[in-house]
Parts: sequence; structure tokens; C-alpha cells
Amino acid sequence: MIRAGLALIRALIWAWVLFNVGMVVWVLLNSLKSSREIFDNPAGLPAIWMWENFATAWSDSGLGAAAINSVVLTLVSVVLIMALSIPAAYAVARLGGRSSGPVATFFAVGMSIPFQAFAVPMVLIGAGLSRFMIDWVTGVWDTRITVTLFYVVLSLPFSIFVLIGYFRSLPGDVEEAAALDGASPFRTFLQIMVPLAKPGITTVAVLNALSLWNETVIVLMLVPDQSAQTLNVALLNFYSNMQYTSNWGGLFAGVVIVVLPMIATYLWFGRRIVSGMTQGIGK
Repeated sequence: MIRAGLALIRALIWAWVLFNVGMVVWVLLNSLKSSREIFDNPAGLPAIWMWENFATAWSDSGLGAAAINSVVLTLVSVVLIMALSIPAAYAVARLGGRSSGPVATFFAVGMSIPFQAFAVPMVLIGAGLSRFMIDWVTGVWDTRITVTLFYVVLSLPFSIFVLIGYFRSLPGDVEEAAALDGASPFRTFLQIMVPLAKPGITTVAVLNALSLWNETVIVLMLVPDQSAQTLNVALLNFYSNMQYTSNWGGLFAGVVIVVLPMIATYLWFGRRIVSGMTQGIGK
């Protein structure tokens, strides 16, 4: 009975995988068709491979500028997240006494708060920060900086929680040996513990990059300027203009531009992500 249940679950998982692979292939094929051919032959190969759909999506819909915004926001945010979460997680993991468990639980609780609870406060804080910076500090303010700050703050609980488990899995004997050799705590952390935790750090960095690349709602709420918006928002704007252009091939090409980089990233780091999550959360 148990084997039959496991076989059924395995079959359902593979069916779900095949469905998703089929959807990706379908989107790729339709991104190379004309709008008329998409409706006449939605499941077949393109009669004429229209690579110009990608050029149209990249230039005419503003996806080119939006791609730069997405890359910059994602890279800067991930760097800041890792720069803050790695030392914080290491400090909590090596915190003695009874404090380590409650502090780790505090970050786990931060992961459980729904995003909807932050929506209104984020808009108010973002507007207040912009007014303060413009009126009292710089005279100008880029809302993409506000988005980056919220990206970092909202990603820290997950990042620190996972890295705490990973640092806990590392043997303390290594630190004791480094101390006997005369290494300072900072040098031990930077030159020994961080390289040992590289699989977990890679996992957290990639998962944050995937999440931030696909994020849409925060940019919609905080960035009114279309020239500063990210790929996902630009794709939504492109879709809203479809009633005037009916360029379905360009729309599918835009979907490919948004989705394909993250699929490639996950396929490249997939094994490391699973290994790092299993070892980190399991401790």
C-alpha cells in the first residue's frame, strides 16, 4: 500500500514536471510566430521563425531598459543581503547560552508574516522617505533605492534563518584550531568559516536572486516612473497595450526574456540549492 502510494506520488510529480516543461516549450515556440499563426496553429512549429519578435519586445516595449533595472536591483540587493545576513547568521549560530534558539526563532517568525501586512506601511514609509530626502538631504531621490531597501529588509529573515542552520552544521573544532594558531575571530570567520559555508551561501544567494527577479508588487507600489520599472512591470505594461497592437508574438517573446534567465540559473545551481536547503534547515 505504501509503495503504491509512493509510486502514485512519483507519477504525479513527473506529470507536473512534464506539464511545466511543455508550457515552457509552448511559450518558446509561440514567441517565434506571428500573431495570426499563434491563433491558427498554437501547438505547432512556426512556419516562419520570427526572431524579430525579440527585437520588438526588447526595444518597442521598453524591456531593454527594464532589464537593466532588474539586473541592477537584483545584484545590488543580493550583495547587501549577503553582506548583512552572513555575519548575523554566524554570530547567532555561535551565540552561547540560551539566547541562540530564541533569536533564531525570531527570524523564523519574520518569515511567517504575510506580505499583505507590509503593503500599506511600505507605501507610507516609501513616500515619507522620498519627501524627507528631497526636502532635507539630497534634493532628489530615486525610488529604486527605496525598492532596494525593502528588498533587503524583507529578505533578511529567510537568509539569516537558513544560514544559521548551515553555520551550526559546521564543526566548532575548526574555530578552536584557528584560535590556537593565533587567528583572530574576524580572520577565522572571514578566511575559514565563510569558505566552509560556501554551499549554503550560494543557495541563499541564488534563491534571493530568483525571488527578487520575479518580484512585481513592490515595484508597482513604489515606482511610478516607467523608465525605472523592472522587467515584470514592463511586461505588464506591454500586455496592457496589446489591445492596441495585438502583437502576441512580441508578448510571448517578452515572457521568454523575463523567465528564461531564471530557469537557466535554477538549472545551473539546482543541485546546490537542494543540498544547501536540506543541510541548513535540517539543523
